[in-house]
Amino acid sequence: METTNPFAGVPAPLREAIVARGFEKLTSVQEAVLSSEGAGRNLRISSQTGSGKTLALGIRLANDLIPADDDSTVARGAEGPRVLLITPTRELAVQVAAELRWLFARIKGVAVEVVTGGSDISRERRALSKSPAVLVGTPGRLLDHMKSRRLNCSSFRQVVLDEADQMLDMGFRDELEAILEFLPKDRCSHLVSATFPAVVKRLADRFQENPLHVEGTRLGVANADIQHVAHRIRPRELNAAIINVLLHARGERVLVFVRRRVDATELAERLSANGLAAAPFSGELNQTQRTRTLNAFKNGEQDILIATDVAARGIDVPEIDTVIHADVPADVENYTHRSGRTGRAGRKGRSVLMVPAHSQGRVRRIFSSAGVEAQWQPVPSPAQIEKRYTKTFRRDLHAILADSSLVSKKQTSYAKFLLEQPEQRDPLEILAALLQMAEPKPALQGYSIAEVSEGSGHSRDSRGPRNPRNSGPRRKASFGAVQTFEINWGTAKGATASRILSHLCRRGNISSSEVGAIRLGPAFSTFEITKASSEGFEKAARRPDGRDPNLNIRRSQGNSKPDYARRPKPHRGKRRDSYGGRAVAAGAGSRG
Repeated sequence: METTNPFAGVPAPLREAIVARGFEKLTSVQEAVLSSEGAGRNLRISSQTGSGKTLALGIRLANDLIPADDDSTVARGAEGPRVLLITPTRELAVQVAAELRWLFARIKGVAVEVVTGGSDISRERRALSKSPAVLVGTPGRLLDHMKSRRLNCSSFRQVVLDEADQMLDMGFRDELEAILEFLPKDRCSHLVSATFPAVVKRLADRFQENPLHVEGTRLGVANADIQHVAHRIRPRELNAAIINVLLHARGERVLVFVRRRVDATELAERLSANGLAAAPFSGELNQTQRTRTLNAFKNGEQDILIATDVAARGIDVPEIDTVIHADVPADVENYTHRSGRTGRAGRKGRSVLMVPAHSQGRVRRIFSSAGVEAQWQPVPSPAQIEKRYTKTFRRDLHAILADSSLVSKKQTSYAKFLLEQPEQRDPLEILAALLQMAEPKPALQGYSIAEVSEGSGHSRDSRGPRNPRNSGPRRKASFGAVQTFEINWGTAKGATASRILSHLCRRGNISSSEVGAIRLGPAFSTFEITKASSEGFEKAARRPDGRDPNLNIRRSQGNSKPDYARRPKPHRGKRRDSYGGRAVAAGAGSRG
């Protein structure tokens, strides 16, 4: 029986790369690009974030990179680059370039280079002197190279504006207008945008002539791979609700959205203080820190990332399992971009929105405009969190039982000894005891949060418990037995809860789930370790640390309590749609 090749229309060198990469079929936007009429048409692509638009563009751009059958010349020409892709952020530029490199790897002579702000401009100039076939860059740095005449624009045959709506949101209108003046008139111009408000359409009409509109997934049509969940909460319970959702999502890669830079830092600190290793990702980080943080998130070293909307535009990680909206999105476009960070490349994902009681009507309008059928659910309870841990533990146990190679000879030998011991213990008792020891016992078990009924609003009588803080000893969550330790590292020497948590996990060979409250003081800080892990942690911590030899850890003497600096009260305005209940106008805030 003859089967249809799903990549039949893809050029041969690209087809080989796609198959080698493990793809089984094209996404709807990729099929739409292949089936579009007229090879020389300008494409105006609208599709969901994470729908494979970069690969779709690569298929289209290959027309000017693959030599003709009767032409032995390679794609790279001495006159300059042939393809230009403009992206809003450095992170996105790097990721787009990486995607195109493997896609074009089998085309002889095609080099892909990146030029972005914050990078070594001398290295970029050397790369440009070699006339790479494909150039990816951010607007500001591209314009710098164009003005200095280091970049020959006359050779460009195809130009792409990627995530055009985001570039305009970030204030790159002037740079884009200036870049257009340098580009040759005889070119193909492609524009990609998840949303097409009026301001984007105006730019598109100036940038393109007679475009063919390609819709991979129609605007307003929900991504079927994303489960949308909404939790009604009281504003004072926001942090507790986020902690419960994260505990319930243990082992998943989670991206949490906030509106402002300060919110990213503050939330990461609070989560880390509660034993959840979280890293902020915003414009407050320098480029080296941003790259290191993003790579840790991609590689699975960091499971929780707290990002501003602006900074997250450079994040393209297919394996994000859950997106949490810590504050209400500014509009439907904002919600679409945030949620689109999960459920990518055919994977399932979950978008979780924290909805203050007074914002229910606004959120419902956002869902309706986005074409989303959300599930309104209570915040996961401590009992549900415990059940999830147990379920995960039992799943892992059955996986080991199904593969005997995962069990060491040492453990097999001791199991035999237990079964053959003179006391003749019941095998059921032995097995139950081992299960009791092996099942994980997280220090933080979650907060009890009363369910908020539909249509209820915020009032003084409906207030829940205060937000869990990262700087005080008061804690309302349910914990197992813990041992308190102290470390000679305080805020005066740059200690933060997240830095201490990272040090403890590395030095003590433990996971963040085994760390309880971290209390910061000026000269030293204290922290909690679960009783079950404390002995092994203490033994590991006694060993000299090669990376931080001056940091010493010891059991707390019982009366050692760091002095706590009073935390300034946040500004409270009329609107409380942003994280922490701060007054923020829709769409406002500093660049992340």
